[in-house]
Amino acid sequence: MANKKKENPESFPWLGRKLLWVDKPGSPLKLVWILAIVCILLGLADFTYNKYGHFSFENVPAFYGIFGFIAFSCVIFGAKALRFLIKRPENFYSPNVVDAEEYPPEELEKVSHDDA
Repeated sequence: MANKKKENPESFPWLGRKLLWVDKPGSPLKLVWILAIVCILLGLADFTYNKYGHFSFENVPAFYGIFGFIAFSCVIFGAKALRFLIKRPENFYSPNVVDAEEYPPEELEKVSHDDA
C-alpha cells in the first residue's frame, strides 16, 4: 500500500476531468457559497410573480423555502434528540457477536515496527 500509483487525469472520462477542481483544497467552501447564492436568488425570484395559494400563508414570498428549511431543521434536531433515547452502549450485543471473542495472542501475528 505504501507505493500507491498516482492516477493519470488524462485517463479519466471528460466529465471526471471537468470535475477535478472539486477535489482541491477550498473547493467545499466554494460549493457552499455557490449553493447559498443559488438559494438566495431563488428566494428573490419568488417576489417576481403573483401567487394564488389555497391558504393565505401560501402567498407569503419564499414561504415554501422557509417552511422547508424549518422542517428539515426540525428533522435534524429531532434525530439528535432521539439519539439519546435509543442510544445503546458500544458493547450492547457483545456477548453474542463474533467481534467480542478474545483471540489467542499467538494467532494475532503481531508485528513490531520498532527499529531498536
